Amino acid sequence: MEKIKILDKEFQLSISSEKIQKAVSTVSDKINKDLKNDDIIFIGILNGSFMFASDLYKKITVDSQITFLKLASYQGTSSTGKVKRLIGINEDIKDKTVVIIEDIVDTGITVENIIKQLKGYEPSKILIATFLFKPDAFQKDFKIDYIGMEIPNEFIVGYGLDYNGYGRNYSNIYTVIN
Repeated sequence: MEKIKILDKEFQLSISSEKIQKAVSTVSDKINKDLKNDDIIFIGILNGSFMFASDLYKKITVDSQITFLKLASYQGTSSTGKVKRLIGINEDIKDKTVVIIEDIVDTGITVENIIKQLKGYEPSKILIATFLFKPDAFQKDFKIDYIGMEIPNEFIVGYGLDYNGYGRNYSNIYTVIN
């Protein structure tokens, strides 16, 4: 579908599922190469990263674990600037390589908050893998280790990303047009 409507907004196709899967493979290939000797735990950030985390993890060939952390910072089409910790992790991450899996990094507020929380668990290192990155919106000073795609600072839905809880189910990504 070229255009979709979710609630009161219209969206136009911007990234096809084929391009999405190519980007996922690129990220997984790099992680498999870079971390082949590490004790890895992937931490997917819910709800948005569930599709990327699933597709990525299916392509990870190194021994690893995966868990999920649920946070919220969006309301409607913009970030609230506040991160709430909703569901924590139960796994021991001390001395492990932690790879945070995010659907999108825009301002960087959410990831910065997650990094601060995870450092208290004493992992050996914390890396960030994001499917989408908005460099024009990024306000923080940390490195993003694995990026699937860079995109403009526009509101998008699909492939796990939502508008007020709707639209996560699309295999393509769509950009708001009104």
